[in-house]
Order: sequence, then C-alpha cells, then structure tokens
Amino acid sequence: MSTKAERTTRYIIETVAPIFNKYGYVGTSMSHLTEATGLTKGAIYGNFENKEALALAAFEFNRIKLLDKFDELLGVEGSATAKITSLINFFRQYDVFTLALGGCPILNIGVDAQHNNTLLAAACRETINILEGKIALVLENGVNAGEIKIPVPPLQFAKQLYTMLQGAVAMATMTRDRKYLVNTTAYLNQLFQKEIKK
Repeated sequence: MSTKAERTTRYIIETVAPIFNKYGYVGTSMSHLTEATGLTKGAIYGNFENKEALALAAFEFNRIKLLDKFDELLGVEGSATAKITSLINFFRQYDVFTLALGGCPILNIGVDAQHNNTLLAAACRETINILEGKIALVLENGVNAGEIKIPVPPLQFAKQLYTMLQGAVAMATMTRDRKYLVNTTAYLNQLFQKEIKK
C-alpha cells in the first residue's frame, strides 16, 4: 500500500502532466500548477526538487501512456501488416487519444524543450528512438517471415513511417484540421496493402 506522500506525488504528476504538455516548460506557471492541484507552492515543491524535476516527471507520465499504447497496438495478433495497420489506424484518431494528455507529448514537449530545457529535449528524443525501434522490430520480423518487403533497412523505414505520422499530427495540430490525420493514414494503409505486403 502506498504512503500518503506517494499518493500526493502521484496526484501532482497526474494533474500537472497535461498542463506542462499544453503550455510547455516555460509557459507553465506556478499559478497553473497550484490552481489545478489545489495545493500550495510549498506543498508541490515539498514533493519535487524544482520545476524541472516536476516537468520531467510529468513528461515521463505521458510518455509511459504513449509507449504502452504503442505496445498494445503493435502487439495485436497477426502479421506484421496487421500490427502496422493497427498503429496507422490509431493515428487516424491520435488527437482524441492525446486530448487527455494535453496534446501530443512528442510534438509539444519536443518543440518547446529544444531551447528551454536540455533534459526534457533529451527525454523526448529518447522516446522517439524507442517508438521507432518498436516499429522497426515489427517490420524486421515481417521481412524475416516473408510477410512484407521494404526497399530499405527496417529502422530506416520505421523512421520514415513515424515521420509521416508525426508530420500529420503536427499539421493537424497547427491547422486544427483533422484531414491531415485522415488523409495520411489512408495513404499509408494503401501503401502497405499495395506495395509492402507480399
């Protein structure tokens, strides 16, 4: 059973994670945090060394949700094509999934932290590498099983696939037009069915 301090720490992280993701490291003010949690500044920083430690914990919370979702999608039964199709179709509704997170943690924190917080920027890059690696493993298994054919090494293809999906997320976010997600996922599904699947 967790202690009261552990429960408070978890509550703070869960509450502020979407706020940091939405407003960014610099844009998130102490008033945002105290208002959302109902706690004083002292109570918040009694659980965290500083704002940076809290921001890292908040990103870690959202990152785990995203990594778990990727594991679920890429772990579906069936062929490599079925697994990749599961991931692509998820991105059609990616904005719905990330709503509770305060938006896409990769896009929001990745861009915001570049010039503001080297630790957050590094954590974001590490997460991208992990996500691309998960996709590459599915592709490699598919190639080895003779299910799919790709013109480049699996990791290179995984990076390109994730770039297209994340690019659609960026454009849909900036323009507030879901067609970027819908059209990109439709194109990628066609690509897999016609050119990648054996």
